[in-house]
Amino acid sequence: MTQLAATLRSSMADAFARRASFWSQVGTMVANDAAWIAFWVIFFHRVGAVRGWDQHRILLLFAVLTTSAGFVLGVLSNTKRIPQLVNDGALDEVLALPVSPLPHLLVRRIDSINLGDVLFGIVLFAVAGHPNPERTLVFVVACIASAVLLTGFLVATGSLVFFTGSGQLGDMSLHTMLLLANYPAEVFTGYTRALLYTAVPAAFVAGVPARLVDHFTVAKGAALLTAAVVMAVLGWTVFSLGLRRYTSGSAWSRG
Repeated sequence: MTQLAATLRSSMADAFARRASFWSQVGTMVANDAAWIAFWVIFFHRVGAVRGWDQHRILLLFAVLTTSAGFVLGVLSNTKRIPQLVNDGALDEVLALPVSPLPHLLVRRIDSINLGDVLFGIVLFAVAGHPNPERTLVFVVACIASAVLLTGFLVATGSLVFFTGSGQLGDMSLHTMLLLANYPAEVFTGYTRALLYTAVPAAFVAGVPARLVDHFTVAKGAALLTAAVVMAVLGWTVFSLGLRRYTSGSAWSRG
């Protein structure tokens, strides 16, 4: 744990080393998120509610999504680079260290631009989420569960590169998950909606957490936590099994 914390501090120091660049990237992402929110505000102002989702709930959805996804893609940015790191042989130096490979790998690099998402999500909840102690607690726990689930999903799909040799499935899974998480599962029907709760559990990344913040129920809370645990275990298992098939590369580089 001490080594993991030291690695994270080093990654944060690297990210903050160029202050002007750091804040420029954060500001760019905040502006991008604000433009997307403006679109949805205008949309719901014109059409009202859509299948139980109104402006208030959609803002909660984006507060959860930007906070959790921003944390995963920013602080744990190597979740989306596992195929590249495997193909480049960049796991060699990690395996040479007396640490658990996966946690150490995930905190080795921070993407500053995605930290803008985290900042935006927290501010959005503070402004539009009607925060009180209970809602704030649910928001924090829901974002943690969402981040765990998203991390497990990206690790699992990215680790398929160990078996297929191709990272295309990992890249496609990342974009598909983020795209579908932008919309409430209720706007879809049939097999597509079922997909959002199973193979590509985008509903648990933002939609379900947002509903929990707005109206908490034990059943939905248990479902979210169960999904997060299952996906975390799946990610760890696929990565561990894949690591047994890993063939050392000749390149030593920092991931």
